[in-house]
Amino acid sequence: MTLRRRALLGAAASSPLLGSPAALAQAPWPTRPLRIVVPFAPGGAVDLTGRLLAEKLQPVLGQNVVVENRGGAGGNIGADAVAKAEKDGYTLLLGSVSIMAANKYLFRRSMPLDPLRDLIPVTRVTTGTVLLIVNSNRPWNTFGDLIAAAKKDPGKLTMGSSGTGTVSHITISTVAKAAGVDITHVPYRGGGPAFADLLAGNIDMMFDVIPAAMPHVREGRFRPLAVGSAERIAYVPELRDVPSMKELLPGSGIDMQSWYAVNAPVGTPQPVIDRLHGALLQVARSAEFKERMEPLGFTPVWDETPAAYGEYLRQQDVLWKRLVEESGATLD
Repeated sequence: MTLRRRALLGAAASSPLLGSPAALAQAPWPTRPLRIVVPFAPGGAVDLTGRLLAEKLQPVLGQNVVVENRGGAGGNIGADAVAKAEKDGYTLLLGSVSIMAANKYLFRRSMPLDPLRDLIPVTRVTTGTVLLIVNSNRPWNTFGDLIAAAKKDPGKLTMGSSGTGTVSHITISTVAKAAGVDITHVPYRGGGPAFADLLAGNIDMMFDVIPAAMPHVREGRFRPLAVGSAERIAYVPELRDVPSMKELLPGSGIDMQSWYAVNAPVGTPQPVIDRLHGALLQVARSAEFKERMEPLGFTPVWDETPAAYGEYLRQQDVLWKRLVEESGATLD
């Protein structure tokens, strides 16, 4: 072996591994396609957000961005897959409030990850609330009508949800407690079956995310009676006159928000996180993203830094711990 070859081999051995975080931090990023894991089935609100994000990120990052749906266990399967993925920024999670803040209090013994420990926050991208809807054939025209009926016959009225421990369920529990009524909760395996039973008249009402409910509202099948947020939803024309929780239950402090955010595996190099954060902000701040999201019932949101989202996430963790405990929901 020549002295020159030995010198080159020695230099290579003493340099960082090409796949190490240090090397990745110095290399241009990205140099190949990215993958956004949506931890739910196709067609839902998270999936819609993920696909629009992927579409808009491609020209910003100069690489293809694909969406992979990995549903199961309330989103935990997809989230755990991302937490265990390569720490290179090419596999990302589009997490929801349930996965990032509520699930570890619902799956106390079987939660495979701790989002605060195993995932790096990048930024939130959209936020929205839930909508209280009844079948348009029902006699209740206002939230007050509904509450009066519930007080008249405790436990008789039924309210469906997209599943135990979901934002839909926790909102039901929180609102019923604040209003002082006994409403029977009927959990379903997803919003679709619950909507089918609401249309058929088998349940009386439900809370669910606005994107899923709005087609039925626009076609006159469902009547909206309230939004779960503290303030009204001014950015959806059909909901501007629907009262908020601050109006209907003053002093309750109810402000139910469903938000979606991008996260990466812990150990992803900070320069990669910063580049990704900047690209996501460029998308979230764009007029086109706003124009596409608001008719669905979501509004763009972003965190000025990954650390700001991390702080918000810690606050949400405390909030949802309390909400889950008060609801009595468990998925273990």
